[in-house]
Amino acid sequence: MKDHNLVDSLPEKEILVERKPVLDHAGDPVQGLHNLWVTLNNPKQYNSYTTSMVKELILAIRGAANDRAAVALVLTGAGDKAFCTGGNTKEYAEYYAGRPLEYRQYMRLFNDMVTAVLHCDKPVVCRVNGMRVGGGQEIGMACDYSVASDLAMFSQAGPKHGSAPDGGSTDFLPGMIGMENGMVSGTLCEPWSAHKFFRLGGLTQIVPALKVDGTWTPNPMAVTDRMLDEYGRPVLGEYKTGDERKAAKEVLKRGTVDLSLLDKEVNALCTKLLYTMPDCLIKTIESLRKHKLQHWDKNRETNRAWLSLNMMTEGKAGFRAFAFGDKETGREADFIALRRRLAEGAPWTEELIREIAPWAVVE
Repeated sequence: MKDHNLVDSLPEKEILVERKPVLDHAGDPVQGLHNLWVTLNNPKQYNSYTTSMVKELILAIRGAANDRAAVALVLTGAGDKAFCTGGNTKEYAEYYAGRPLEYRQYMRLFNDMVTAVLHCDKPVVCRVNGMRVGGGQEIGMACDYSVASDLAMFSQAGPKHGSAPDGGSTDFLPGMIGMENGMVSGTLCEPWSAHKFFRLGGLTQIVPALKVDGTWTPNPMAVTDRMLDEYGRPVLGEYKTGDERKAAKEVLKRGTVDLSLLDKEVNALCTKLLYTMPDCLIKTIESLRKHKLQHWDKNRETNRAWLSLNMMTEGKAGFRAFAFGDKETGREADFIALRRRLAEGAPWTEELIREIAPWAVVE
């Protein structure tokens, strides 16, 4: 049989590729078939992707598409803190900030990674083991299914840190959760619980991942017991505040994270996929993906160009502010000072960056 992969062997420096059993209805491994698990393996930096990781992921996804014995591709992250928090901001700040041509080439790779997910000849399941933020949220929404730990958090980051969520979120969010909710998520960058994102239609399923005194416990930080507040506003899935939040943190401290139910749910979904006609399944998936692709294909190249040029202005300042900041300085620029200076006609210079985020200046 011919080999249709782009390379003979796959480098696995920042990802992990594993063939794992696909289970039949009785829960037994099926001989001759498997699921292909690809893990983003950068847990110390919350599985943020570097340029080299993006290249590895493209090859791994293409390899999964060509794996004749694979029933499904499962994308996940190492550890229990994060699926992926987006691009590696240290790399952005130290190399790409101020280099639009370099970032343009990088965004070609990023676009090819998202496109590889949307073109994969296997169903793609996102196993959300923790935070899914920024570009991580975009990769996840490109997947066909998302099964999440209910401790996972979902958010965009662009407008807070010098970018726009134009790596897929502006294309995918309105179709998945509606225009208004997509607008809120994309612009305000508020953290959403898995319970909220599931309620709005952004996830296939959520499962508990916290055990307290040996008992499975829903995420104590999220409101899970009521739909409306005293004003009639929906609160199911919102994060708790005030004294309720303090009490929830104490419950978290007493518990332990256990992702076994997440694995069980992912395997159960893959079992359901196993019991379908493979060509009819992937044709159906491809037809449904068109609703994402029609927006992604229309916008990704012009978005790449804008994101590249933005590395000379807000991206340059925002990524440096985040990467070089700490608890004392903070990680966000002074938005009010920036707006005032731009209203006064100030040009984008290192001096302007010094005014809005002194710790972000590169001498």
